[in-house]
Amino acid sequence: MVKGLLLGAPSPSPSSICLFHKRPTTTPLYLNLRFKPSISNTNMALPLSNSSSSQRKLPILLFDVMDTLVRDPFYHDVPAFFGMSMKELLDCKHPTAWIEFEKGLIDEVELARKFFKDGRDFDLEGLKACMTNGYSYIEGIEPLLLALKQNNYEMHAFTNYPIWYQLIEDKLKLSKYLSWTFCSCINGKRKPDTEFYTEVLKHLEVDPANCVFVDDRQKNVEAAIEVGIKGVHFKNDNLLREELSLMGIDITTYVNQ
Repeated sequence: MVKGLLLGAPSPSPSSICLFHKRPTTTPLYLNLRFKPSISNTNMALPLSNSSSSQRKLPILLFDVMDTLVRDPFYHDVPAFFGMSMKELLDCKHPTAWIEFEKGLIDEVELARKFFKDGRDFDLEGLKACMTNGYSYIEGIEPLLLALKQNNYEMHAFTNYPIWYQLIEDKLKLSKYLSWTFCSCINGKRKPDTEFYTEVLKHLEVDPANCVFVDDRQKNVEAAIEVGIKGVHFKNDNLLREELSLMGIDITTYVNQ
């Protein structure tokens, strides 16, 4: 889901060097399908315990994180942190270091050592602070997540991000709404790798048609559709609300009395 650079302390967080490039702006994809709801007993903020789909409210919602739920500071803040243009930054970064970090193949120390192709030193803690300061919910997303939680939908992060995802959690408490169940740094795979999607389905123990996946990257949505998952290309919160409603997903918000 999900795009940034270094994020913060040895804790998980989402993004990738391949995500550094401009995101596609194609028209949102959605399927006009309706799901018959069933009773849910899922705790949205805790890892899923495998259970039969008949005991859960369907569909299950899978969300990319960066630039789908949470603003990615890389595009706005990081080049300035390094005193570079985006082009300069992309030209001098190591071609695979961030991807390796995102997949959990290297740790933070190794990332800092090889992030730049020439091996130059930089203020890693300062970069983490820069990224953390830039994390915020995408406009309109937190109320939508609240509405989905109030309607008892089971929701999971499905994101490309390193262990620094914990920086996002520490600041925004995303686990109030969904579980950090599927992160590339934990699973060792990245979207749009088909094996990542099939592992998600195996873990959830549901048919792909009973899952809806939302991502701001077209190629990740297309990969979901290829395995039978319903895909939505995220553009903004209003369009997402419309698309979820067309699928029969209840986004009614309940105000506490």
